Amino acid sequence: MAKNTFLGSNINLVKAHNLQAILLSFLHNKKISRVELAKQTSLSTTTITNLTAELLEEGIIEEEVSDSPARQQRVGRPRTMLRLIPEARFSIGVHIGIGIFRVAVTDLRANFIHNKLSDFELDSSPEEVMQDIADLIEETILDSQIDRSKIIGVGVGASGLVDYDAGVNVLSPRLGWREVPIAQLLQNHINLPVSVDNNVRCMALGEAYFGIGKDVSVLAFVYGRIGVGAGFVVNGQVFRGSGAGAGEIGHTIMLNHNGGVCTCGNVGCLETLVSERVLINKAIVLAKQQPESLLGKYLDQTDESRTLGLIFEAACEGDDGAKGLITELATSLGVALSNLVNVLNPELIILGGMFAQGCDHILPVAEKTMREMAFGGLGEKVRMRVTSFGWRAGVTGAAALALMSFFYTNMKDK
Repeated sequence: MAKNTFLGSNINLVKAHNLQAILLSFLHNKKISRVELAKQTSLSTTTITNLTAELLEEGIIEEEVSDSPARQQRVGRPRTMLRLIPEARFSIGVHIGIGIFRVAVTDLRANFIHNKLSDFELDSSPEEVMQDIADLIEETILDSQIDRSKIIGVGVGASGLVDYDAGVNVLSPRLGWREVPIAQLLQNHINLPVSVDNNVRCMALGEAYFGIGKDVSVLAFVYGRIGVGAGFVVNGQVFRGSGAGAGEIGHTIMLNHNGGVCTCGNVGCLETLVSERVLINKAIVLAKQQPESLLGKYLDQTDESRTLGLIFEAACEGDDGAKGLITELATSLGVALSNLVNVLNPELIILGGMFAQGCDHILPVAEKTMREMAFGGLGEKVRMRVTSFGWRAGVTGAAALALMSFFYTNMKDK
C-alpha cells in the first residue's frame, strides 16, 4: 500500500507553483498574451499580471505588440504578447560516457551556445574525473563568453544506476564506480547547483520538453551503444522506479538458455544481442570468412573507432552479410520493444545511439517486429522515431535536467 503523505502549503510555495505553470506555458508557446496565459494556467488575471511583471523586471520575458492583420482590424488597444527570452538564463549539461565526457552551455530552450569534448582513462578515480569535468565546465563557460551569474545550474547524465534525490551514481559497472557522490563532488569545485540522473533518462527528458516528444503523454527513449538503456517520461514526469532502476532494459532476459554471458553476470540479456560490441564482433568474424565481400574490404585493417559506421555503410551499399547482421539485431530489438509496449504502452518510442546511427536498416525492422509481437494490436498505435538531437542527445538531455530542476520546475528562489 502506498504511503500517505499530508503536506501543508504556504504562500511562497503557492507562488513557486504558479511561476512554474507560467514558465512552462512560455516554454510551450513562442508568444502568448496575458489573457491566453490566464486561460492556460487557470490563474487569475491579477496573479498573471503580478507574476509576469516580476519576470519582465528580471529580464526573463519581454513584451511584443502584435501586428498581425487580424489584430490590426480590431478596434481598441492592440493585444500585447509576451515571449520568453532564451538568452535570459543558461544551463550547463554534462554527459559522462565510457572514457569520455561532453560539456555544453545551453539557453533556456536547450539550444547550444558552446560545447567541448574530453576523455579520461578508465582507471582514473571518480574524484579525478570530477575535477577534469569541473575544469572543462569552467573552460566552456569562459569560451562561451556568457555572464556566469545567469547560469542556473548544472545537469549531469551518468551511466548506470543513479539516485536522483541524492545526486549519487550508485553503480556504473563499466566505469567501476559505486556510490560516487557526483553532485557533491562537482558542487565543491564549481559552486553551482548540480542535479544528476541516469543519462538515458536525461535524453528522454530532453526530447519530452525540447524535442520531438512535446505534447506526448507517455514517451520512451531507447539508447544503444556499449550498453542498452531506456528512459521514460509519463505526463511530463521522469519515471525512475522505486530503486532508481527503471529503464534497465538492456538486462531484460531474452535467452535464459544458451544465451551469451552479459557484463552484469546474467545469461541471455538483451545487451548480448544488440549492443555495439556484439555487432562489431559478429561483423569482424563474417568479414574474415568473406574477405572479398564489401564488408570484408571495409573492415580489413580499419581503425576500430570507424568499424560500426563502416558496417552500416556496407549495409547501405547492399552488402548482404552486413544487412543480415543488422536485421538480426533489429529483430531482437523489436522483440524487446514489444515487451516494453506491453508493459508501458507508450505513445512514442525514440531511438538513440547506434540505433539512430543505423536507423535506415534498424528502424523499419524493429518497428515491424514490435507491431507484430505487441499484445492486442497495442503496437499499431505506437510511433517510432530517431532522436531529434543526434549526437547531442546526451548532453542536451543533461542540460534539460538542469533547466527542469533549477528553472522551469523549481522556482522557490525566484
